[in-house]
Amino acid sequence: MTIRDVRFTRGAARWEHLADDGLPEVAFIGRSNVGKSSLLNMLTGRRALARTSGTPGKTQEFNYYLVDETLYFVDLPGLGYAKISQAERARWERFIVRYITEREPLRLVVQLIDCRHPPTSIDRDLMHLLKEHEIPTVIALTKADKLSSNQKAASLRGLKEVFTAIDYELPAVFTSATQPAGRDELLRWIGDLAGV
Repeated sequence: MTIRDVRFTRGAARWEHLADDGLPEVAFIGRSNVGKSSLLNMLTGRRALARTSGTPGKTQEFNYYLVDETLYFVDLPGLGYAKISQAERARWERFIVRYITEREPLRLVVQLIDCRHPPTSIDRDLMHLLKEHEIPTVIALTKADKLSSNQKAASLRGLKEVFTAIDYELPAVFTSATQPAGRDELLRWIGDLAGV
């Protein structure tokens, strides 16, 4: 998959605000501060397409980016910690679950996991949900520039143990927001699994 043009088109805070043109959607999802916006910038080759922040919970809408007029990359709010009320966080999580389980144009989920740490209960719960609803998924292991080769191998072993425990095997790609590592491989998976 080659990206020639990409632009922000909308932020959606409610179901009725989601795109209504039927174009395929690739959703980027993970825990707060895992690097979704940074990954989107790296994948699209646009330094400031998606706003990034060191503060968890920065993304507070489903941000839609139109790629080559053919599909959307959708940057979802982070799961887990955010500087919002518990009730608001619960509302967002219900919205995200509904999106994953009911959204017809959704073709693929890119689940981001910080490779410096073992998958959390949030990461594993999301994998279970994606498996249960048979959503095509690829794992993006973020912040790979911060690990040595041996540490990456250990991270991958830990991820495979989770796959074995839940009986779910997924493609996994090491990525970095500061280096092009994994960019071409992840774009190939997106193109193949999203059917674009």
